[in-house]
Amino acid sequence: MKVVSCNVNGIRSAAKKGFYQWLESLQADFICLQEIRAQKEQIPEMPDRLKSYHAAYSFAEKPGYSGVAIYTRHKPDEIIDTMGMKTMDQEGRFIQVNIGNLSIASVYFPSGSAREERQAIKYSFMDKFEEILIQNKKNSRKYIFCGDYNIAHKKIDIKNWRSNQKNSGFLPEERQWMDKIIDKVGYIDAFRVKNKNEGEYTWWSNRGNAYANNVGWRIDYQLISNSLKDSVKKVETFKDEKFSDHAPLIIDYEI
Repeated sequence: MKVVSCNVNGIRSAAKKGFYQWLESLQADFICLQEIRAQKEQIPEMPDRLKSYHAAYSFAEKPGYSGVAIYTRHKPDEIIDTMGMKTMDQEGRFIQVNIGNLSIASVYFPSGSAREERQAIKYSFMDKFEEILIQNKKNSRKYIFCGDYNIAHKKIDIKNWRSNQKNSGFLPEERQWMDKIIDKVGYIDAFRVKNKNEGEYTWWSNRGNAYANNVGWRIDYQLISNSLKDSVKKVETFKDEKFSDHAPLIIDYEI
C-alpha cells in the first residue's frame, strides 16, 4: 500500500507544474494533500486515471487559503472533515477517511511564524490533535496521520538548528510535544523507521538558494499507530521534480 503526502502550496499551481501527471504515474493508494488553497469548483481537472479516485476535502472558509484533501482508490466507509476545533475547522486543516480497520488523515498544522497570536493558536491546535491521538489509542484501528506539522523534531531534521531555536517550528515546546507524541502517547514517525540520515528535508524557503543548497526543514510526516511499525517497507522524499516548496513524502506499507 502506497501513501503519499504533500503540501502543494496551492493545488492549481502544483497542477500547472505537472503534479497530477506525476501522481498518475505513481499509482498511490492514498494521496494526502495540504494547503490546496482552492474551493471545490476551483480544483483543476484531473487526468483520467485519477478521476477514478474517491475524493474527500475540507475547504477553508477564506478563499485561496489552507484546505486539505485525500484521494483514495478505495471507497471510504466514513469521511470525517472536522477535528472539533471551530477556528481550525473553518480553516480546513483536517480530513480523515475510514476504510475497514484503517484510518488515514491529512492534517495541516498552523504556522506560528507570522505573530504571537498564531503561535498561541498553533499550541491550541497541538493540544486538540493530541487529544485525538490519545482517544484513538483506545480502539483497535490502525491510523496514519499524514501532513505538514510545521515542526522539525530533532537537530538532524533542520539544517541550521542553532540559529532557529527561537523560531516557530523549532521551539523547545514544539519539539517536546513531538517527543511526547512519539515516546509517551506511542505513535511512530514512519519515515524514521527506515531512514535515520541527516539532511533529509521536506521543505525549503524560497529565499536565497535554500533548495539548491539543501538548507531545509523536515516538517512533513506520516505518524502511524505502533501496530503499523513493522509494516513500513520503503520511505522516500521525492525531489526529482519540484511541484511546491515541499517535497512529497512517499511511504510503502505492507498491509
